[in-house]
Amino acid sequence: MSALLSVTSLGVEKDGLWALRSIDFSQQSLQNIAVAGETGSGKSTLLKLLAGLEQPTSGQILFAGKKVIGPADQLVAGHPKIAYLSQQFELAKFLRVEQVLQYANAMNDQASARIFSICKISHLLNRKTNELSGGERQRIAIARLLIQKPKLLLLDEPFSNLDIVMKQILKAVIVDIGKKLKITCMLVSHDPQDSLSWADHILVLKEGRLIQQGTPKQIYKRPANTYVAGLFGIYSELNKALIEQFGIVTDARSIILRPEDFRIVQPGESSVEGTIKEIQYRGDHRLLHVSLKNAHIYVRTVLSRFEVGDVISLAVNLRLG
Repeated sequence: MSALLSVTSLGVEKDGLWALRSIDFSQQSLQNIAVAGETGSGKSTLLKLLAGLEQPTSGQILFAGKKVIGPADQLVAGHPKIAYLSQQFELAKFLRVEQVLQYANAMNDQASARIFSICKISHLLNRKTNELSGGERQRIAIARLLIQKPKLLLLDEPFSNLDIVMKQILKAVIVDIGKKLKITCMLVSHDPQDSLSWADHILVLKEGRLIQQGTPKQIYKRPANTYVAGLFGIYSELNKALIEQFGIVTDARSIILRPEDFRIVQPGESSVEGTIKEIQYRGDHRLLHVSLKNAHIYVRTVLSRFEVGDVISLAVNLRLG
């Protein structure tokens, strides 16, 4: 099956520097892709290139088998079937929501009503845009894109500046956009939970380069390096000596483990002793900061009996080959 979106050797140069370079990936229809990376890694630039809003310096973007044209090669920038919502989106001020949506609407009333229901904005149509919360504005901006009948929706940091309630509502809306409207989505997010729980595939950028891509489980459990590991949560790095002490079979000089990869055991073979330096209460579990002889690691436990200063024995839940 041919990909909906295919990106080959994509690069863009700005002011003598490469904002993106040698980017290669593909996206299947209805495959959710999340883009992760530190600030300035090229995430927003990538989405703008995919939407046809920025001109690539090198490489090619194919959408449904046809080349995506940049703004230098067409009168009006953008692709009619690729919708992009930037972090700095705007809604016309002091207009009713239904007026804002009417200007962009390419659907009949029934289809429009379904979009409004999925975006959870049906009750907002008579409100003025200056009377809306940030989460409501975000959902209206997404609905405005959806009523133009896109096949691919690109969302740049859609959850930023939203409180927990609004964020959960928007997450549910984005899931429904894929499942109920059959629209393929790609989003940028700084929160690892947004990416890991939603995405089918993750792209990780650093300084304009694609340094790892894979399933959420692959990215989380087998990060390419400490940069990738740090983007997706707390980790511990074991050197060769500790690898041997834990009895892990691998040729690697170091490995990266997550807090849940350790377990607390009785002293014995293939266990390492450490002293608890800090205990963080995390609701359904506790995160222990443990000092070993020549390292510090993080351990996840549901047990509540431990105190700072306790000496515990640790083993590792996996073997690496």
